[in-house]
Amino acid sequence: MINVSIEYRRGFIYSFTVEGHAGYAQKGTDIYCAGVSAVCQTALAGLLHHLKQKPAYQLSEGFMLCSLADNMDGKDKEAAQIILKTMETGLTEMQRAYKEYLRIAIRED
Repeated sequence: MINVSIEYRRGFIYSFTVEGHAGYAQKGTDIYCAGVSAVCQTALAGLLHHLKQKPAYQLSEGFMLCSLADNMDGKDKEAAQIILKTMETGLTEMQRAYKEYLRIAIRED
């Protein structure tokens, strides 16, 4: 099971964490794991490429953590939310199709 936690602060996505493996197929051939990884890593790449204030992040096997800077300006904040809401939408659609492999938890302040 892949567990995704998306944290909102004051109505905006502030951070996300991805942990685990889907268990859909053998390691290295699991297209569901690859799909979740592609969506989340693309979001991180978008944040790193488009924001002046880069997010903090950690990556390792079966784990990703990404947190936005606390004092982002309006333009960065808007761009970050577009990227992160798109990620959330993609993951939510994947969860609808394959509930047994992905769990998304939304945390709001």
